[in-house]
Formats: sequence, structure tokens, C-alpha cells
Amino acid sequence: MGKIFCLMGKSASGKDTIYRHLLEDPSLGLHKVISYTTRPIRSGEENGREYFFVDDERCQEMDAAGRIIEKRTYQTVFGPWHYFTADDGQIDPEQGHYLLIGTLEAYVKIRDHFGSDRVVPLYIEVEDGLRLERALLRERSQKRPAYDEMCRRFLADCEDFSEEKLEAAGIRRRYDNADLSACLETVKATVRKVF
Repeated sequence: MGKIFCLMGKSASGKDTIYRHLLEDPSLGLHKVISYTTRPIRSGEENGREYFFVDDERCQEMDAAGRIIEKRTYQTVFGPWHYFTADDGQIDPEQGHYLLIGTLEAYVKIRDHFGSDRVVPLYIEVEDGLRLERALLRERSQKRPAYDEMCRRFLADCEDFSEEKLEAAGIRRRYDNADLSACLETVKATVRKVF
């Protein structure tokens, strides 16, 4: 029986970097699951790599067709942005192991959809000061930095990943990403153990 590893953490915790490293390790044999978003594509991103970038109309069509497993909407300084995981044929737990990036809320809905015996949480954690430094560096590298949106995300994460919500979702294990190499080795060991 295949497993679905759900990688999650606050913004600038290093999820994207860890995600890439896990997928690049052939010994893990993880299949990539790509979520969808209606937010604009950022510098350096590619449609179908980080996300499938769709417009609001396409999101509504998929929702009406019952193809959305979970969806979150964020009221940003640019208007509402939707992020969602679709039932689009990417995930077949009978055919292997999968890796996706999501929020705590997404993890709970995916776990409830596929079953807790198939979905494994990987919660990445970074001290807030270091996380804020990383977020600022990333935002500065954008063609049009949106510092107000960066701050909104940072503050929203405090609520979205509160200790109470982590506890309610059953998140017991945390992976500290102050040191990327050490964090990666710990996460890889967990993935191998689950197999």
C-alpha cells in the first residue's frame, strides 16, 4: 500500500527546498503531486512545476465538477487567492508513494479523503526570526517585491499553525530546519521507515 507524504510548515520554512531534495532522491521513489493555485506566478516559477496556475473560472469549474479534494482561500492585498488539491488522477496509492506540499488544513482534508493509514504528515519548523529573514531575502529577489503580502503571510501562519491546531490535527513529530542537511536526513529516515 502506497503512502502520501504531506509536507507542511509556515512560509519560508524551507518546504520547497526539502520537497525538491526528497523528489530528487531516487532511493525514496516518491511521485510528485502538484497543487493548483489562482495566485499569479512568481519569478522563477514554472506552470506545472511548483503549482498548476489556473484562473478563477477554471477553479470554479473543477469545484462544480466535484474534483477538488481540499481548497483554501486567502484574502490577500491583491484580492482572494485559491490553493487546492484536485482529484485529477495524480494520486493513486495503489501505484506507489507520493509527496505533496500543503497547509495543516490541507493535510487534514487529504488525510480524511484517503485515510489516516495512507497519509503521513511531515511538519517542517523554523524559529520565527530565521524564518522572517528567509522570507525577506526571497521577497527581495522578486521582480516586484510585495512586502505587505509577505507580512500578511507571516502573521497568518501564526494562526494557521497554532499549537492548538497542530495538536487537533494530530501532529506529534516536527522537523527543525535550522540546518537543511540535518533536517533532510531526518525527514528521509522517516520516509524510509514508513515504507
